[in-house]
Amino acid sequence: MIRSLKIPKLRWIIAGLLLVITLINYTDRMTLSVLIGDVSKDLSLGPDDYGQIVSLFFLAYAIMYAISGYVVDRLGTKVGMAFFACAWSISQMLHGLVTGKWSLAGCRFALGLTEPGNFPAATRAIREWFPAEQRALGVGIFNAGSSLGAAVASPVAAWLALNYGWRSAFFFTGALGLIWVILWWILYQPPQRNRWLSEKESAELTAAGVVAESPAAKVRVNWRGVLRSRPCLTLILVRFLSDPVIYFVIVWFPAYLQRERGFDLSMIGKYAWVPFVFGDIGYIFGGWISGRFMRAGWSLPKSRKVAMAVGASLLPVAVLVPLVPSAALAIAATSVAVLGHAIWVANLLTLPADIFPQSEVGTAAGLSGMGGAIGGALANLVTGYIIAHYTYLPIFIWAGLMHPLSLLLVWRLLPSRVFELPGAPAAGEARTAGSAH
Repeated sequence: MIRSLKIPKLRWIIAGLLLVITLINYTDRMTLSVLIGDVSKDLSLGPDDYGQIVSLFFLAYAIMYAISGYVVDRLGTKVGMAFFACAWSISQMLHGLVTGKWSLAGCRFALGLTEPGNFPAATRAIREWFPAEQRALGVGIFNAGSSLGAAVASPVAAWLALNYGWRSAFFFTGALGLIWVILWWILYQPPQRNRWLSEKESAELTAAGVVAESPAAKVRVNWRGVLRSRPCLTLILVRFLSDPVIYFVIVWFPAYLQRERGFDLSMIGKYAWVPFVFGDIGYIFGGWISGRFMRAGWSLPKSRKVAMAVGASLLPVAVLVPLVPSAALAIAATSVAVLGHAIWVANLLTLPADIFPQSEVGTAAGLSGMGGAIGGALANLVTGYIIAHYTYLPIFIWAGLMHPLSLLLVWRLLPSRVFELPGAPAAGEARTAGSAH
């Protein structure tokens, strides 16, 4: 009976599962940001200490982001995602046992080594299940989990800390990932091997040209060739410049509200989540709008780039955050910036799946993410120093300028012809797959 059960619209269920694990991923990483006031008191940490700990996280994140995509391509999407989700969930729970700066730094380093695998695995899953014009929407859906996780982290972590102590927040959020892995293991396989896939949806995916590789068709990934390619180097540079902006919001915005706007932990729990709701809107809208452009007859490259331009145009509002007179206006300006970043990312993270063959998607996504993590590590070192000795203003000015600069690089260094590599849809190719539900 169970074997004959079919799940309608399974690819959207898969996208929902990816949203949930990305939510958990970001809840895990942001829990410390929300609780840093209490943790710093107990462990006697200053801003420089926190900046160094965060940079260790991003150093590990950069190291493993470069490797995790290759690991996912070798293990496959199902096993790769389960492995990384288990590993980072255990690392998160260990935060509840720390006794000082270096044990906390060790746990953050372990979390940084394990969390990156979520993103190449999720991107690869979307590549396996979604046609080109739905792909950015699929990426947008799972990436909405990052903003949703950041939004959930503030009230959940604050509530747990206020009622049960800050250590309980790490145990609880870490356990969620282990529960998710069980459901993932039951439901996930690529379309041609998935026992839950209905005949109707299977026919739709076949008509749309969505073909997942069988184990026999797997090829050894030439990661050096991927790394040396112009598209990969461009994506590494673009993410090096633009990813640290959202990392800054995730890591430092609660601390900014405490230091500059007089918020206590209860107020952070009530209000720090607001910008990330706009991030959720941006991820879905950013994924939808590029697909809408394609259904209107635009080429895939033009659709992605114009959608990214829409997002990048909103980021300069970040400059206003430290200048406006009230905390409400500062949160509003941050919300606009997060909205723009989300529209940007829904399309930027789709580019590896658009440009590279399926067997190299995880590797390309991982290497490009490495660039963002290196940028995040360096930016957090600088941020910690600047905040300890000066003000937040230079940081917000930098945050407002990086996306427009990155957009120029995308437009100049990723011409339409790079979207025509083997295994990628041609820039002008007509697409007839069904519309998003």
